[in-house]
Amino acid sequence: MERTALIFGAGLGLSASLARQCASAGMSVVLAARNLEKLEKISKETGARLHQCDGANLTQVTSMFNTLDKSIGTPELVIYNPSARLRGPIETLDPLATKDAIDITCYGAFLVAQQAAIRMLKRGSGSIFFTGASAGVKGFANSSVFAMGKFGMRGLAQALARELHPKNIHIGHFVIDGGIRADHRPERIGDGFDNMLDPDAIAEAYLQLHCQHRSAWAWEIELRPWVEKF
Repeated sequence: MERTALIFGAGLGLSASLARQCASAGMSVVLAARNLEKLEKISKETGARLHQCDGANLTQVTSMFNTLDKSIGTPELVIYNPSARLRGPIETLDPLATKDAIDITCYGAFLVAQQAAIRMLKRGSGSIFFTGASAGVKGFANSSVFAMGKFGMRGLAQALARELHPKNIHIGHFVIDGGIRADHRPERIGDGFDNMLDPDAIAEAYLQLHCQHRSAWAWEIELRPWVEKF
């Protein structure tokens, strides 16, 4: 059986590192995103298949999983990365933009997890991981929308861990507490002293969680740079 990893909300940062890590572990990689142009380089590098899909769109998510059923089958590992920020004081926030942001961060996580779980339960194994943030455990001023989305995602992951761990489906939630270094973004290059999370190091932690023996499964891991206060 082909070992496969499906990464949703793929971009040039953490998702690209995850694609490399999974490929180096001998897994075939599928990258799903609304915009595929930015993924051409990492696709060539890792041999990843590309699928255009909005993770918050029920029709598109269902259709993509149905398509994968005919090509790669049920993924061994599914990772949901998308999130949307909408900053501002409560009295100024646009209600529709707020709904869209929560849909991307939280509702999309549900849609992808549901389709993955339906298939993994039939097979009897699999891992479903979610990329969280500090906002999922503490809400910040003028960041209520992001907090709602990330709190909801964390609640989903915690509930699914209790529901699906006994059925041999490993659920993982990653609290990324700090900025992720991104060499393609000048404001996120870092100072050269590991003051920001290295996306390759984060990806390594995802694979370590995926490879845990089920007698000692973790459902949540919190990652932060050594200089981050908490």
